[in-house]
Amino acid sequence: MSVRLRLTLSYAGFLAVAAVLLLAAVWVFLLRYVPDKAFLVSGATDTPTHGVFPVRTNLLRVFAPRAAVVLAFLLLFGLVGGWLLAGRVLAPLTRITDATRLATTGSLSHRIRLPGPEDEFRELADAFDTMLARLESHVDEQRRFAANASHELRTPLAISKALIDVARSDPEHDTGEVLDRLHAVNTRAIDLTEALLLLSRADQRSFTPEAVDLSLVAEEAAETLLPLAERHGVTVRTEGGLTPTTGSPALLLQLTSNLLHNAIVHNLPQGGEVRVTTVPRPGAARLIVENTGERLTPQLVATLTEPFQRGTERIHPGAAADHPGVGLGLAIAKSITRAHDGTLTLTPRPAGGLRVTVDLPTTAPPTGP
Repeated sequence: MSVRLRLTLSYAGFLAVAAVLLLAAVWVFLLRYVPDKAFLVSGATDTPTHGVFPVRTNLLRVFAPRAAVVLAFLLLFGLVGGWLLAGRVLAPLTRITDATRLATTGSLSHRIRLPGPEDEFRELADAFDTMLARLESHVDEQRRFAANASHELRTPLAISKALIDVARSDPEHDTGEVLDRLHAVNTRAIDLTEALLLLSRADQRSFTPEAVDLSLVAEEAAETLLPLAERHGVTVRTEGGLTPTTGSPALLLQLTSNLLHNAIVHNLPQGGEVRVTTVPRPGAARLIVENTGERLTPQLVATLTEPFQRGTERIHPGAAADHPGVGLGLAIAKSITRAHDGTLTLTPRPAGGLRVTVDLPTTAPPTGP
């Protein structure tokens, strides 16, 4: 049976039971105050009769048929009224069901936008609309990512093919130079593939949360990337005491390393600075990475966490062997932050450069896909 039919029968049954109880109460009242028999004395009425009159028996004969009619009417009224009332109550579910069917066909732009009071159905519809909006955004993001990843992976393969074709067509060409360039292109392709795998693992949240001191993670990342900073003439400073949080130590180290690497390579040509600060906050841990550099517009900063974006130009793996990164550093940092139920905020510095703020909760995020 449908929910509407079950509700209809429930309404009608409840009404019938209430009517039976009401009629039973009336009958009990009559039995209490009406005697079994009445004595009629001659001369008490205009009718010259006397004897005993069975009051309750006659009352039952009169009351029972009429009570049955009332019960039948109330049952019919309950069925019709219950059907209409159930249809009205369940009308919002029809809109939610229609939206669900549209979503199963791949159409995620539809929204229920249920009017009416703030009741349970309205909350369900609003929650469903929010889910559709997030799902649509996620699907669009995945489509863009797949298109960009396909393009970026195709670039080193095309370069490798061109180098091999040149070597075949010109046997006298310097083989060592071709091999060096092939090695550089292949290394870039491997780095990109590993970055894509790391991004996928971070999105799946396939890690066991552990207690982590974010200040120690920042110091380890700064020590690891110190040679890179020296080559770029960038000074790295770390500040902050004990900053506890929970999560994956490996992923949080990758997050900090990506932010620090990005701050080093996108800095001033000479005399650049990077400051890494960890701050314990009530119920959260904050990581701040600031660097000097050219001035950035808010519109440009808003796109930096998109995959394969770097500054004002797109990344093209294989274009140069010394090209920093593969265009996924900030995208991976954003994904790791999201996997830890944190927030990542990018803000352009007025004097130039970028300020990245990561807020991580101290409670353990949910794990598992």
